[in-house]
Amino acid sequence: MKCRHCQSQNMKPFLDLGSAPPSNSYLTREALSGPETWYPLVIRVCGDCLLVQTEDFASRETFFSENYAYFSSFATSWVDHARRYVADMTERFGLGPSSRVIEVAANDGYLLQWVKERGIACLGVEPTASTAAAARQKGIEIVEEFFGVDLARDLVSRGWQADLTAANNVLAHVPDINDFVSGFATLLKPTGVATFEFPHLLNMIAEAQFDTAYHEHYSYLSLTAVDRIFRANGLSVFDVATTPWHGGSLRVFACRSDASAHPRSANVDRVLAEEAAAGLLDADSYGAFQRAAERVRNDFLEFLIDCQRSNISVAAYGAAAKGNTLLNFAGVKADMMSFVVDKNPAKQGQFMPGSRIPIMDESAIREQKPQRIVILPWNIQREIKQQLSYIRDWDGKFVTAVPSLTID
Repeated sequence: MKCRHCQSQNMKPFLDLGSAPPSNSYLTREALSGPETWYPLVIRVCGDCLLVQTEDFASRETFFSENYAYFSSFATSWVDHARRYVADMTERFGLGPSSRVIEVAANDGYLLQWVKERGIACLGVEPTASTAAAARQKGIEIVEEFFGVDLARDLVSRGWQADLTAANNVLAHVPDINDFVSGFATLLKPTGVATFEFPHLLNMIAEAQFDTAYHEHYSYLSLTAVDRIFRANGLSVFDVATTPWHGGSLRVFACRSDASAHPRSANVDRVLAEEAAAGLLDADSYGAFQRAAERVRNDFLEFLIDCQRSNISVAAYGAAAKGNTLLNFAGVKADMMSFVVDKNPAKQGQFMPGSRIPIMDESAIREQKPQRIVILPWNIQREIKQQLSYIRDWDGKFVTAVPSLTID
């Protein structure tokens, strides 16, 4: 295995979750009679550039198909986050009617709808047909392709050189990270700004968030690695902020290296120092994460076995990718968890990959009254607990497995 950024072969262990099917490849009822394709889920860290990365076993089209089932707008708190982002960026960088805003990985238009509402010209890049169609229904122009240097050059030639680009939760999803980052250096105006949001590797390790590992995540990002990758591909990081999303994320601000339009904030050196203090500069220390993942798995599996022995009914909420990682690493099947509820109609009536647990709408909870609800997308557990507060009527309790088993 070679590092996807620096091509080094000095790869060290980080996490081995055995094998799993693609986390967003939900099964139809008809598909239950056939086989599933499972791929090894092994993650290593480059001893030279410190990029944490998944071994490749399939093309990106395998994981980001035309029927991709993740729609951002079903998480209302995330949509609110996008609205605030647009308001903040508009004010900070003086965006107006003559500006150009491009979002890469625009999904279903959850963010660009707020740009459009302000009368600012915007364009989305989204390769998955299902979410691109949803964005177009909001009146948003979408280019249905994967992003890289070639597409960036084409967009610039068509008058779409950008004042602001947004890339939320996508930097980790690209197999060719150098081409992807170089595309933003090509796409930006000399004074333009590119923002990237992604789960912070520091939090992933500190909070045992191993379930954020799945095949669609090619990289697991520290600012240390991102700063190096950006410098090598024509971008300069000039500011960084932390956000609570997805268990703790970074919002990185970058500009073209050849323009240096924005001075570097002290925030950048502060976060880099925090990573150094946590040991992220020592690739040999990353292997300890395996034990943390196994502890979470074992505690969760023990909980389910105890419930089964005590005739305590268990269901789950959120047919999320991270949930599939947890279920498949723990070897959970439908005999331990009767169903999973999800708000997304595209997932309802299907089955979780690997575990083959049925996915239903929320009415199943009211009808079957499970005594325990496992919240698989723990990053939005507050929103889910408010939504399902009625389970207290039959003494139901919520369960989260990460970072440690909690029942309340």
